[in-house]
Amino acid sequence: MHINPSLVSPALTVLYRAWIRSIRFDDGGRLRVITDAADTGRPVMLAIWHAELFALTGYGMRFLDGRLATVVSESRDGEIIAQVLERIGYGTARGSSTRGGLKALIGLKKHIESGRIGVITVDGPRGPRHKVKDGAVYLAQRLGALLIPVRSRPSSLHVFARSWDRFELPAPFCRCRVFFGQPIDFPEEKPTPELLAEGGRRLETAMAAALPDK
Repeated sequence: MHINPSLVSPALTVLYRAWIRSIRFDDGGRLRVITDAADTGRPVMLAIWHAELFALTGYGMRFLDGRLATVVSESRDGEIIAQVLERIGYGTARGSSTRGGLKALIGLKKHIESGRIGVITVDGPRGPRHKVKDGAVYLAQRLGALLIPVRSRPSSLHVFARSWDRFELPAPFCRCRVFFGQPIDFPEEKPTPELLAEGGRRLETAMAAALPDK
């Protein structure tokens, strides 16, 4: 059975907004790591893991309203997600690393050049878990962007242990701490396989270091 995205996305948007607004986000007052960099006119991108996108997408909706853009799959489910994201203020570029990847990067590049902050799930859409794909590093090098790791730690959550990414669903009304890693400075240059590999290793290290021990 095919579901019409236009019929379900309004209700899902209401549910998602209510769920996120019940969460008490705590970023330690460090949001300016992102906003100060973006306000200089420098291209800025945020790197997140796929497992943490539910909470961090909501954090962006709450505190960076209308300033973010991200990549969404071209699948039927992706159309529903895209409509929800657009309703909560995100710009979207359609495609993924497995389908329409180049088109998606071009679309996200246009959003960033127009002044939005790019958001990429750097191990998505199918993993391996916590292994950086080339897309984020490629785009950062093409744009000369500042790439900032962002992590989340909800106080109460359900982990979907059988999913490839161990997807995290924060509980309503929980506290969710948000952490920003050391920004990675990418000078504008033509990406090569060697530069992409080196950038990926740097980003994986920065993503791991961004989340402190409990």
